[in-house]
Amino acid sequence: MEVLADGDKEGFSDTVLYHVLSKEKQLKRRLPWYYAPSFLLLWVALFFAIVLPLFYRLPDRVTMAHEPLKPGQFVAERAQKILYELDRIGPKVVGSTANEVTTVAFLLNEVEKIRSEMRGDLFHLEVDVQQPTGSYVVGTMTSIYQGIQNVVVKLSPANSNSSSYLLINSHFDTKPGSPGAGDDGTMVVVMLEVLRQMSISESGFMHPIVFLFNGAEENPLQASHGFITQHKWAPNCKAVINLEVGGNGGRDILFQSGPNNPWLVKYYKQHSKHPFASTLAEEIFQFGILPSDTDFRIFRDYGNIPGLDIAQFSNGYVYHTAFDSFDVVPGRAVQNTGENILSLVRALSNASELYNTKEHSTGHAVFFDFLGLFFVTYTEKTGLILNYCFAVASVLLVGCSLWKMSCVSEVSAGRISILFASHLGLHLAGCLLCIGLPLLMSVLYDVSDRTMTYYSNNWLVIGLYICPAIIGLVLPSSIYHSFKSDDKISHPYQMYVGLHAHCVVLSLLTIALTAIGLRIPYMCMISLFLYIVSLLINLLTTLHDRGYYWVLTVQISQLFQYVYFCYLFYIFLVIFFPAMGRNRDSANPDMLIALICAVGTFFALGFVVPLINMFRWSPYLLICLGAVTFIFSMISITEVGFPYRPKTSVMRVNFLRQRFGLLL
Repeated sequence: MEVLADGDKEGFSDTVLYHVLSKEKQLKRRLPWYYAPSFLLLWVALFFAIVLPLFYRLPDRVTMAHEPLKPGQFVAERAQKILYELDRIGPKVVGSTANEVTTVAFLLNEVEKIRSEMRGDLFHLEVDVQQPTGSYVVGTMTSIYQGIQNVVVKLSPANSNSSSYLLINSHFDTKPGSPGAGDDGTMVVVMLEVLRQMSISESGFMHPIVFLFNGAEENPLQASHGFITQHKWAPNCKAVINLEVGGNGGRDILFQSGPNNPWLVKYYKQHSKHPFASTLAEEIFQFGILPSDTDFRIFRDYGNIPGLDIAQFSNGYVYHTAFDSFDVVPGRAVQNTGENILSLVRALSNASELYNTKEHSTGHAVFFDFLGLFFVTYTEKTGLILNYCFAVASVLLVGCSLWKMSCVSEVSAGRISILFASHLGLHLAGCLLCIGLPLLMSVLYDVSDRTMTYYSNNWLVIGLYICPAIIGLVLPSSIYHSFKSDDKISHPYQMYVGLHAHCVVLSLLTIALTAIGLRIPYMCMISLFLYIVSLLINLLTTLHDRGYYWVLTVQISQLFQYVYFCYLFYIFLVIFFPAMGRNRDSANPDMLIALICAVGTFFALGFVVPLINMFRWSPYLLICLGAVTFIFSMISITEVGFPYRPKTSVMRVNFLRQRFGLLL
């Protein structure tokens, strides 16, 4: 054994002491661990204090008693009274007496009531009951219909010579066993009240309006096909507002537009009183991920007319069930939809673009609302330019920041580049884990025959899928900072480099998604815009090089990003939670919910979660998140995780009834 000399021992002791002191100094560069819980709870509090209240915000209901004080406004109470009577008819299945006789007579009676109040000197009202026969192909199936019924009403200005009509559509038939107060009775009564308000208005409008109450949508989509291909007024219809309900109540969302004709979305922006829309929802729906379809497709494909597809979607558990009745339809939701549609109808019935929509067919639109507070829309071409510009600008600014770090830290640019490359690789691994861990959880639940534990208790996804996504996103970088560090580059700089890596990943994602022709990169563009604003402020001031002070501007910008993406992805969870109970085509319904949670975490917390490493003992925070996942997993395998509840989240079973006769 080699024996160290006294001088060597002294040198060895000094080396050990130096490393110990350096490690302590490094830890002191981080923030105390006890700030971390407050940091994490801040984002949870923002969700409950801002996102949820704005998501469920609805206007007060206008009553008939207040109507004289609010002339020209949509009156939800009157619409609800009609809905109550419509609900009493019961299920309205195509071919039944309830649908073909009772409901048709009911609608004609309501239209006559409106005619009796109409300003006959200003408007003309025409009514037609259509009974078309025809066929068309739906996927691999040929749909054949005969003698189905449409109640069609045309309201025309007395002094108008326009041959361009605005079409508004909803359906009054229902699924077997369902009274259909939500789907689609709510939209039927909204149309009746809009018709009434338009017919008693003191001010006229430019184009006639066709109100189509179609009697065979659930069959599927037969009545709309019969109208658009055979009715005498169909060739004059130049734009459509299609109204649907995929649940019962809540705000109405614009989830399809066009095709092309971005002017329609501009009218929605200018005239919708309660904007709620998403390009992401449009592309998800058109990809066929949601097991549903609407008459909008028929008008688009067989009538070649553009339009807006609008639907309520809350409480999808009652959709197509016996529980879709009058007593679960909120009056404030009827008011919300009614105000939007009445305002849109008034605007579009005076739109000069309706004379020749082909002249205004200039590509798709990108559109979204911010928490219902304001609405943003621009053309697809503008979106392409914005996406590429912000992607390039963000990479350039990241380069400027790295160069400044090199100058201030007095380390070579090559060393900074190596550090950035390391963080970029770690972040890419984190992104894969962010998606992979929730999907792994969904697979484990499927293998153990425990799918849809969240179906009745939606909050379970916090522990089952969101916490694993957070852990995966930050795990590689947290391990790196725990076992390896560059003493010549300050810890605040290393944290900033980690955020720069996320920025570059978003830039690459923006370029790739834009290049393949999608419009959803607007989400990446929003993230990049907010981040480079904060980065510019830091670079133009001294904040960039003053320890953790740069975090202030980054986190202020992230407040907007966080609340928006929580709001956006919460929409899809509200839609898809109940939809998974009726998705026949999904072998493992949990995978879609896990993916929504993972992608939502990536966008909402991509610039937030890496900052966990600012605090001392950050691995323990990840252990705590893992403990939350374990606790939620244990809860989910109890009775709490059983998916089905009577009257709230019922089990759906598909069955085929066949009758066999004896041939004698």
